[in-house]
Amino acid sequence: MGNLTTIKEFLLLGFGSLHGLQFFLFGIFLGMYVVTLLGNLLILIVISLDRNLQIPMYFFLSNFSFLEIWYTTSIAPKMLQTLLFGPKVISFVGCVVQFYFFGSMAVVECFLLTAMSYDRYLAICSPLQYPSLMNLHTCVLLAGGSWLGGFLTPVVTVAMTFQLPFCATYKIDHFFCDLAPVLKLACSDTETVEKTTFLLASFVTMVPFLLTVASYMHIVAAVLRIPSAAGKQRAFATCSSHLTVVTLYYGALGTVYAIPSATQTAVLNKIFSLFYTVVTPMVNPIVYSLRNKDVQKAVRQLMSQWASAKGSSGTPPPPGSLFVLRTAWASMKDAKH
Repeated sequence: MGNLTTIKEFLLLGFGSLHGLQFFLFGIFLGMYVVTLLGNLLILIVISLDRNLQIPMYFFLSNFSFLEIWYTTSIAPKMLQTLLFGPKVISFVGCVVQFYFFGSMAVVECFLLTAMSYDRYLAICSPLQYPSLMNLHTCVLLAGGSWLGGFLTPVVTVAMTFQLPFCATYKIDHFFCDLAPVLKLACSDTETVEKTTFLLASFVTMVPFLLTVASYMHIVAAVLRIPSAAGKQRAFATCSSHLTVVTLYYGALGTVYAIPSATQTAVLNKIFSLFYTVVTPMVNPIVYSLRNKDVQKAVRQLMSQWASAKGSSGTPPPPGSLFVLRTAWASMKDAKH
């Protein structure tokens, strides 16, 4: 029997034998990762440079885009290595750090989505009081609370999980250090860890989810009271992107956790994990950029301003920002098609 002091590293088995498909999948997942990074960088750059977008709704969106970059970065690089080179060694400390940061980012996402739904609730249901209610102090408090809560929540689970004694085998049948495959390596009873994790996970997902549902119930009721069809369409348009992202995120979580872990095969678990670690983070910036007229307008204006500035002064605009802006916008359009 091994223990905490003898286990120095783990072996991530990745996707196993792919019969020659690993390079094809590597190209696909690398492309998705690049689109995720560029798409979220596009949103961050546009919001920071366009004063018209420096309002509470886009303040939360910039936090969300920043989160998505780190959320997928905590998983994707090591996953791509396992695809390209096969099973990959990860140190014990590296596994702990990956486990912790991935869990933290997932919790922050739940909290931020709830804060964004509350922002839309106030904007639609209390438009006259909205500027005073959703002021800078409130925005910072909601965003800061989301980040702080996200980083504190997984501490208990991480500490309990990695204090368990591990058996001689150190092979994790996954492409990252997720809870279920790590617990399978433990030599002792993991019931306490599983129950504690279940309670914490239920709280940090169900409470934000119910608050989000409650916000949208009030939003729908308020929109239905708007007499004109055009007014209803405008009101729904302000929250359609957020509602799409919420549906994707909680739909993915529901699919993963609705099936008992005991009945999930390793392959099924990896497929589900791919959806909420790679696919969803890629789709989110596409939804918020290509389906958001304000962001589209801001991108066009910024590119036009840069082009005009270059033509009038002969001095090229900042190359890094322009390259990211153009490349990200092209990537978003290609990904949509």
